[in-house]
Amino acid sequence: MRVHLLRRIACVAILLTVGPAIPRGRAQASKSAAVSVPLEQWKGVVASGDSGVLRTLYSVNPPVKITTPTGEIDADADVAFWASLKIRKLKVEVTKADSPQRDLQSVLFQAEIDSAASSPPQTVYITEGQIWQLQGQQWRLLVERRTNPARLLQPTSIDQDIYHSAADAHEQIKHALLEASKAHKHVMVVFGANWCFDCHVLDAAFHRPDLARILAQSYEVVHVDVGRGEKNQDLMEEYQVPMKRGIPGVAILDSNGKLLFSQKNGEFEKARTLGPQDLLAFLNKWKPQPRKAAKFTRNSSGCNLGFI
Repeated sequence: MRVHLLRRIACVAILLTVGPAIPRGRAQASKSAAVSVPLEQWKGVVASGDSGVLRTLYSVNPPVKITTPTGEIDADADVAFWASLKIRKLKVEVTKADSPQRDLQSVLFQAEIDSAASSPPQTVYITEGQIWQLQGQQWRLLVERRTNPARLLQPTSIDQDIYHSAADAHEQIKHALLEASKAHKHVMVVFGANWCFDCHVLDAAFHRPDLARILAQSYEVVHVDVGRGEKNQDLMEEYQVPMKRGIPGVAILDSNGKLLFSQKNGEFEKARTLGPQDLLAFLNKWKPQPRKAAKFTRNSSGCNLGFI
């Protein structure tokens, strides 16, 4: 019986990591309804900060299996982790859900947390997969796998086609420079690939309202596909972004094509560890400065002598 249960758990665990993702914001009704009871119960308890009640949600027999980026932990350590976040507000978005058996539910979600653990409070994101088992009349958490808190949204899928493999990067940059010269912008060249998780993290961050506004006003953005390191290497060399330092890699050009910044030390390679303030500071530092207003001078007779 126990071997059969472990096999079922293993199958569901695979679904949590490699199964087809549900489109964002639209979980399948039949599946999301099935997992709503255990997930909503967990969400309410975690948001309330009641560690005692949270502890009762973990399976004891068989013991809950909890995996984090630093290794496996027990239920007490996990309860302490959630308490340490000092949650003021919790928003959960389900991206994948399944109910392979009546007594077994799985869910993958992204948690957006307004945390008071630091001063000032900040928003952090955690991606978590859970497997719940109905034990008697109570749903118990059987398996949990989660990320560490991140300051940027962490995509649950890398299916989005950001770096177009068939695009002519040279022509794209040429067109971006032309558009930048018309609108007094700089050109941001982002080297990456669709298989690269941190490339998706950076792209998602650039769609945040606070960052998207600056990008739209001050930059033309070009995504350059590098494949597995065999594509567009001439451009990486030209703009001094070494592939060996990892991707995503960023170069900033003025509207004349002059190189203003090149990522030589893998500054964006671990985009998942950055915060919105880091990216905001970078964009503000390298955006074009406002044009100086023309100053006119006149001679003693009032004739315009031109601007200086």
